[in-house]
Order: sequence, then structure tokens, then C-alpha cells
Amino acid sequence: MQVCSPYTGRFAPSPTGPLHFGSLIAALASYLDARVASGRWLVRIEDLDPPREQPGASDLILKALDAYGLHWDGDILYQHDRLEAYQDVLSDLLKNGQAYPCTCTRKELAAYLPSYPGFCRSNTDTSKEHAIRFNARDHKIVFDDRIQGHQSFDMKELGDFVVFRKDGLFAYQLAVTVDDEFQGITDIVRGIDIMDSTPRQITLQQALGYHTPRYAHLPVITNELGDKLSKQNKAEALPLDNPEPTLLLAMSALGLPVDDHVRSSSLNDMLSWAEQHWSLPPLQNITAIPESSLLQKR
Repeated sequence: MQVCSPYTGRFAPSPTGPLHFGSLIAALASYLDARVASGRWLVRIEDLDPPREQPGASDLILKALDAYGLHWDGDILYQHDRLEAYQDVLSDLLKNGQAYPCTCTRKELAAYLPSYPGFCRSNTDTSKEHAIRFNARDHKIVFDDRIQGHQSFDMKELGDFVVFRKDGLFAYQLAVTVDDEFQGITDIVRGIDIMDSTPRQITLQQALGYHTPRYAHLPVITNELGDKLSKQNKAEALPLDNPEPTLLLAMSALGLPVDDHVRSSSLNDMLSWAEQHWSLPPLQNITAIPESSLLQKR
């Protein structure tokens, strides 16, 4: 079921470290897209993976958004407060036969790559250590990405995916799907690196009777080695004391026609100008933008 307006967008970082330039691109694009539509822009902290989280990172993320003038609407939603909701949905999936316990070992899973073929679909044994997988069935998921165009995914190729991990943590695909519905998200603007999460989330939405948001997937920003800027690759944290130059660089990356007048403006005026000139960038079939190419335009 495709969602309709009013527009509600979101930015949903994980607190595994401070925001970096790649994060800013996604945050700025989703923020501008919401503001141009006179919509709401929500922030959700996806803090469901304590082993990967960095103490104090949530506060650093919010401080960075504030420093760059990206002010959110409403209260912050923290996923650690939503465990009961995830458990309710997981229980329903199991009860309805849409999910099942998977006792496969890492060695066994490696043999099934690149996709899990549903080896444990008939399994009901929960006495052994197990994850819980969603039965994705053999069907196609199609949607029109607002940047990348028409998309089609064969769920048989993607395979049944984990919704509850062996270590006792709720998986990303389940939590984000439940929370997007809970928050009434109509539009999601994010990086193309998680494009293959979208069909998984859509098939969950369909199984649960949820609305399907509109999606727009941006190219990722890459470093000198061609790797996506990420906390794992030790991408530099956003500067907070002088945000204007970095904000201008992010605007350029999103195709906004930054000129000398904009460069000499205040932060708030930069954002107001960006709202007036915003449209999703024509970046279809472009998956990556080297950071070095942006720095040369300064």
C-alpha cells in the first residue's frame, strides 16, 4: 500500500560515532526534501547494537545537527525504548508462520552465500541457539526510486533475512520497518549503500499491512581509496565550530548551484537559500561521488 501525503521524513543515524561528511549529505538532503514539502523532519537514534555503539555518540550526533542548523520536529525517538513494540511484531510473525527459528552455524551460512535458501523454514526447534528469519518467499519487489528510477528485486535471490539475532538483539530490518510505520514516515532519503535493505523492508511492510514510503537513494561519498566514508573507515567527524564551509560542500554535492553570494551568507541564510533551490539531484545510476572531486570545487 503506497503512502500519501502529508510529508514526514526522517534521519536515523546509529550512535557508533560522530557524524561525518557522508552522514551530513544524507541528513541535509532529507531535511531539505521535508522542508520544501512543508513537511515534518524527524530524528531517530537507532541504538539497538550496544557492542558497536560509542558512549556519548547520540549526544554528539544531535549536537552536530544543531550546529548545522538542521533542527528536527518533535521528540527524538530512541530505539532502545521500543523493544516491546518489536517483540509484539516478532511474536505475530512467528505465530502467523511468516518467520522461523534458524539454527544454522556461521560455517553453514557461508556455504549458502550469497543468499540464504530457507534451509530452516520448516524448523520449530527453539531449544538450540537460534536467530529468527523472515520468510521472504519467492516473489519480486518493485518500486520507483525518486532518484535511481525503477527498481526490481527478486526476493529469492536476496533470501530469507534475520529479524532477530542469535545474540538476542532485534535486527535492523525489523526495527526500522516497525518504527517507520509508527512514526508515519512517508518519505525516506538515504544512501544507495543500503538500497538492498529497501526490498527487505517493503516485503516486511506488505506482510504486516503497513504503508510503503517513497524512497530516494543518494550516491555515497567515497575517500581516496574508493571506500564509502564511514565511521568504520575512520571518516573525520564534522567540524562544529565553523560549519559553513562544510555545509556549502554538502550543498554542492547535492547539485545545488552554490555561488559567491551564498558563500558569504550566514548559516541560516544558506539553508533558506537551499530550500528555495532544492530538488532531488539527477544522479540516476551514479552510486558514488569521490570526496576529492568536491574539494576541488571549493
